[in-house]
Amino acid sequence: MGQLTGQLTVGADAVEAQCKRFEVRASEDGRVLFSADEDGITIGAEKLKVTGTEGAVFGHSVETPHIRAEPSQDLRLESPTRSLIMEAPRGVQVSAAAGDFKAACRKELHLQSTEGEIFLNAATIRLGNLPTGSPSSSSPSPSHSRQTVHELCVCPNGKLYLSPAGAGSTCQSSSNICLWS
Repeated sequence: MGQLTGQLTVGADAVEAQCKRFEVRASEDGRVLFSADEDGITIGAEKLKVTGTEGAVFGHSVETPHIRAEPSQDLRLESPTRSLIMEAPRGVQVSAAAGDFKAACRKELHLQSTEGEIFLNAATIRLGNLPTGSPSSSSPSPSHSRQTVHELCVCPNGKLYLSPAGAGSTCQSSSNICLWS
């Protein structure tokens, strides 16, 4: 009828298509591997693989039920200059079935439960680098420098510290830690 309904231009630098909908189909079964129109782009292949050294960059949100690394490769989610936020209304679960789980930060690490509890369940729970309070001069403790048994104490603001163990509680006599926190 003389009307232009689509155009495919094959040039030395590019292949350009102008049409309402562009599709690439599998030769075996005819299923759509790639399609593009004004509403969006659909990739129908079994797997999308990005091989560039910088990975994939998305200008807006990404929705997917599953992200997985290649076998024997680490998976890394990174925000090099801002925050990384994971949110889910029914919970977020992180599991390391055959290895360690580590969380590290430069400043403060906050664990907060607004309606429940924070539950630590392990055969051993260690709190490293806790300050040790020194007993006041009225508390006799000649062996304080060799003390191996300590009492775990809590300041009114929640800060934890160790106090040399005695026959009774020594937290009050070592509360100099609370004054400087």
